[in-house]
Amino acid sequence: MIDIAQIQPHMPVVCSNERQFAVVDHLEGTNAIKLAKDRSGLHHYIPLSWVTAVDDKVHVDRPGDQAMRDWSTTPPS
Repeated sequence: MIDIAQIQPHMPVVCSNERQFAVVDHLEGTNAIKLAKDRSGLHHYIPLSWVTAVDDKVHVDRPGDQAMRDWSTTPPS
C-alpha cells in the first residue's frame, strides 16, 4: 500500500523505465496527483492508482510515453 502522505510538491515522477516525465505540483483530492505545468503551460493529472512506489521519486506503472498519452488536463471529478 502506498502512503500518499509521502508524495510532496516538486518530487520527480518517473515512469516504469525509470525516466522522469513530470514533477508533482500537489495531491488533488484523494485520488489524483496534479503535475507541475509542462512546457506548454498546462497542468496534467494522473490517478494515484498508477503509483507503484514512493521514495525520493514517485514511480508509476507505465512507460512515460503511455503516461503522457493517458494523463488528463482536467481535474478528476
